[in-house]
Amino acid sequence: KSTGKYIVVGAGGVATVVLTPALLAALGFTATGIASGSIAAKMMSLFALFYGGGIPAGGLVATLQSIGMTGLGWFGTGTVAGIGSIVGSMISSICNVTVKIEGSP
Repeated sequence: KSTGKYIVVGAGGVATVVLTPALLAALGFTATGIASGSIAAKMMSLFALFYGGGIPAGGLVATLQSIGMTGLGWFGTGTVAGIGSIVGSMISSICNVTVKIEGSP
């Protein structure tokens, strides 16, 4: 019975590691920089306005661009896999709930 839960937890971890770089590229955080006209470009523009013309090092846009250019790295991969596994575990727990309505057979 618990084997299914382990599969879902593992799949959640693997899926997030595989999908995170693809999602970042789709948003415009590419290996060659931020893609013109993308969501990433709009984010960069808004953050630059908010911060008075520049993008702070270590901020959200800079971090996402760094991941888009270089990949997740060992720490990022572990973090993202852990988050995906937690979400997989939560989904498995939610899907495993049996609800009995009073008066039903």
